[in-house]
Amino acid sequence: MKKLVFILLLVPTLIFSQTNYEKAEKLFTQEKYSLAKPLFEAALKDSPGNLKIIEYLGDIASNMNDWEKAAFYYEKLKTSKPNNADYYFKYGGALGMRAQTGGKWVAIRLIGDIRESLEKAIVLNPNHIEARWALIEYYLQLPGFIGGSEKKAQHYSNELFKISPIDGYLSKAHIDEYFKRYKSAEQYYIKAIQIGGSKQTYERLAQLYKDKLNQPEKALEVLKKYQEKNKS
Repeated sequence: MKKLVFILLLVPTLIFSQTNYEKAEKLFTQEKYSLAKPLFEAALKDSPGNLKIIEYLGDIASNMNDWEKAAFYYEKLKTSKPNNADYYFKYGGALGMRAQTGGKWVAIRLIGDIRESLEKAIVLNPNHIEARWALIEYYLQLPGFIGGSEKKAQHYSNELFKISPIDGYLSKAHIDEYFKRYKSAEQYYIKAIQIGGSKQTYERLAQLYKDKLNQPEKALEVLKKYQEKNKS
């Protein structure tokens, strides 16, 4: 009888938790992060070991630019599942953004953890594209005296070529654009369009023309070509 009473008392809690989760998930897909957050937090209290809820809360913190909180949740994930490459990538990415927005001393303190987390993601998943992109940005943004290096950025760009030629060309263009080698970047973007033709490849080239080469007419021409190519 006592067991039955316990089960009956537990049922409303389980239903409430599930309702919170379902509502929060729907709000998250609608990008209503501030509304989803308290519901996920309530669901986490009822199910503190639920990694999916923790990941949602980390993603919400990321979308709200609360990088310290995002890193807090992602660290919980990688500690709970140390063989999950995406958890290391998200943790490293959150630390990277925290370093970028937190000032010089915060950045110096986090440098090692950022690199190690992103490299670990690649060890766990040798085809991890996003981690390589993050490492390219890491080595571009980092000052040379504390480890920044175009050579290392190019290394990860070369690895991207082997996994995804489009990402390879886009990353080469991004590196050239960073160092103001705009004509070379233009050629890489054109090659990415030729082999892929995604909206992103056209937009990157158009942005280069508009923002860096001061050729807004060419930018419009590129976007027009994409629209004509994808007429329904």
